[in-house]
Amino acid sequence: MPRILEPRHRPSSLLVAPAALLLTAFLVPGLLILAGQGEPAFNGVDTQWQALIFTLHSPFWDQVNAFLNWLGYVGVLILEVLLVAVLLLWRRPKMALFSALAALIALGVTQLAKAVVGRDRPEGAKVLTDTGSYPSGHVSATAVFLMTLVLLTGKLWFKLLAIAGILVTMASRTYLSAHWLSDVLGGACVGVGVTLLLWVPFMKICIQENLSAATSPVWQARASRRQPAEGQPE
Repeated sequence: MPRILEPRHRPSSLLVAPAALLLTAFLVPGLLILAGQGEPAFNGVDTQWQALIFTLHSPFWDQVNAFLNWLGYVGVLILEVLLVAVLLLWRRPKMALFSALAALIALGVTQLAKAVVGRDRPEGAKVLTDTGSYPSGHVSATAVFLMTLVLLTGKLWFKLLAIAGILVTMASRTYLSAHWLSDVLGGACVGVGVTLLLWVPFMKICIQENLSAATSPVWQARASRRQPAEGQPE
């Protein structure tokens, strides 16, 4: 059976540099929105994108995106909890800690930015929304979860799947008029950026933990614990 978890070592610079760029790309638009009092320089692009997406509306896509609305937040939360539980079951507590911390930190940064920036959402949202449009919480949560799996699995095919998943979530949030284009871009940047940056201190210990756990499968470890100690009567 092929290994599911194969985290790979990467030079720290290849993690810190893109993380810094992504977090900067998240921070700058937020500052521009604050400076422009809700009307940043890129507002025209946001408006044009919303007009384009509006032409794609149909009953079929409304139903698809209603499901994606649930999947992108509640669904991801459930999957995140399941991921942590599975990692603990597979005797990888450090990986579980990394997964949980990445999700919690990204959630905290996202909610703080929403409160500070205070951007109004587009009109005519098709789903219930909370206050604060920038950045997108759905996209941020989805990006963290998928990026965590990319780092833990080390698989190219999963990287491609993660990119597709993030793009679909971004398109869905603008289709539902829950966010502007810049909101979903900001959500993707903060989600991926936080995960990459947190992976720097966790990378080596998670790789070592995975190697140690892989040499002693869960069923074998449990069987050895059930065996009576040597020299003791059964």
